[in-house]
Amino acid sequence: MGDEEVFETELDAYRDRAEKPLWRLFKQYGRGEQRWLVIGLVTSVFTYAALLVTPIVLGTTIDAVFTQESAYALPLVPEPWLPDDRTDQFWLSTGIISAALLGGAVLQWIRGVSINFFAHGVMYAIRVDTYEKMQRLDMTFFDNKETGEVMSILNNDTGNLEVFFDNALGDAVRVGVIVLGVTAALLYTNTQLALVTLGAVPLLVGFTWWFVRVIEPRYTRQRSVIGDLNTRIENGLSGIELVKTASTEEYENERVRSVSRDVFDAEMDVLKLSYFYRPGMELVTGTALLATFIIGGLWVFSGPPLFFSGTLSVGDFVVFMLLTQRLTGPMAQLSSIVDWYENARASGKRICGLMDVPVRIENAPNPVSLEDIDGQIEYDDVTFGYEGEETVLDGVDFAVEAGETVALVGSTGAGKSTVAKLLLRLYDVNEGAVRVDGHDVRDVDVSDLRESIGYVSQDTFLFDGTVGENIRYGRFDAGDEAVREAAKAAEAHEFIQDLSKGYETRVGERGVKLSGGQRQRIALARVILRDPAIILLDEATASVDTETEYLIQRSLDRLTADRTTVAIAHRLSTIRDADTVLVLEDGRIVERGNHAELLAVNGLYANLWGVQAGEIDDLPEEFVERASRGDVSGQ
Repeated sequence: MGDEEVFETELDAYRDRAEKPLWRLFKQYGRGEQRWLVIGLVTSVFTYAALLVTPIVLGTTIDAVFTQESAYALPLVPEPWLPDDRTDQFWLSTGIISAALLGGAVLQWIRGVSINFFAHGVMYAIRVDTYEKMQRLDMTFFDNKETGEVMSILNNDTGNLEVFFDNALGDAVRVGVIVLGVTAALLYTNTQLALVTLGAVPLLVGFTWWFVRVIEPRYTRQRSVIGDLNTRIENGLSGIELVKTASTEEYENERVRSVSRDVFDAEMDVLKLSYFYRPGMELVTGTALLATFIIGGLWVFSGPPLFFSGTLSVGDFVVFMLLTQRLTGPMAQLSSIVDWYENARASGKRICGLMDVPVRIENAPNPVSLEDIDGQIEYDDVTFGYEGEETVLDGVDFAVEAGETVALVGSTGAGKSTVAKLLLRLYDVNEGAVRVDGHDVRDVDVSDLRESIGYVSQDTFLFDGTVGENIRYGRFDAGDEAVREAAKAAEAHEFIQDLSKGYETRVGERGVKLSGGQRQRIALARVILRDPAIILLDEATASVDTETEYLIQRSLDRLTADRTTVAIAHRLSTIRDADTVLVLEDGRIVERGNHAELLAVNGLYANLWGVQAGEIDDLPEEFVERASRGDVSGQ
């Protein structure tokens, strides 16, 4: 990726520590589907054993019926059961071959269905569990890991495991059955010539061992760069409006082109080695077939060559050639099995890495259940810093009584939004405590805590679905009338009715078909429908026009009446009636009081108010600089 800084995330670290990932995933998820695996493996044995019937029966028939070089005998069939008449022998052979072909086809169908039930069942369970694990991770994980990388794990890597459990396991059984069966049949037919055919096996094993060692790091890199590509594409599509308005299409194209080149290079590293290994395997097995043909052919028409002794019948020679051909394909298939294994192993390490990332935000052993809470909030000497960064909050200490409103103001980066995230327990404090109704939020059931808090942010998110579904999100059992009442309270009912299908109108991914103000009012309706005891407003009117702000503010006044409210202010006029205003700077509370009291102090709040109200023309340089850094929006 050029000169970009390369650093290891938490997921990368746990991925590198994962040991025996495929065996671990098989033990954890395969046991629940093992009945299908057993059926698949057992039928595989009989399926591929049936493939050996035809050449063995043909060889016997040629020698006994056509050339009459030997008596008619079939392995595992008692001699009294065999007919003496050559015509009967011919038709018996025909029947056995037909039964083997038909039975093999039926068994192959059973094998395929069973193995696929197993493979897809395992993939389903892994995909669901990895997604559920991702949902439980704290926000620190998502701060450090890009969305495309996680999507690659949930989609591509689970798909690679499915391919491995489906194809590789079945083909491994096929190779094992055929190799053992053919080896036994060859040794039984002619031990000397069998040693010629089987002489390739040690070479194939050694070649495969070398390939596994060399290909593993290439597959690891391939999975990593595919995650980078997914991230780059996801970012480009998510920010398509910015790309177009900034006319940076070529810049984004170049970024995708660059990471696509990395993917191309990584894949070619794998393919070049694979295409060296596969032809090499085929060359070795083909050479074994050729050697068998030359030595066996000479043996048939001119006697035993070199140091060989004894006789070789035409039928035995035919059996050798047919069985050797049966052996050549599976041995060459080892390359694909190893390919699937290494690809799945790299994916398995990434999945296990995600599974191993610790869940930091989880319930205490005996969590406190929040029911009918009053809404009292307390920050007790709270200190916090994001992972790997400097302290964001330092000694933040305040309390909000039930039903009161506290407003947080300050310049960009002061730590206002971080205060809100700690109340929601998206992160845990480093020192101090955050309490609700006297309970440390770390001791409270996480679901109860978050269900009791209604959060409205500046960046409203809507899912791709209908307007009604987005309002109902979090209260999925709410009826249509309750949804409409919530929309009316949020000043959203009128514009929703004007949409093409009203509440059934699809809003598009992230709500792109709606304006910012419309999305914000739907988000408010969502919170109103939930009816929480505590309201968190993170610059809820920062990105809307004056008329829309008036409508939203009117619905906010209704929403926050008689509820405990923490409001992060963008426009100070919206919080002038707050019971308490806290002014943050560099993670500390530097001023506190109500609107009138803070104006009287003539400190930072008064100067911020003056900037917004246009009442101060000649400001000190430090306040001009502070105002230019941001319009008192928050971190």
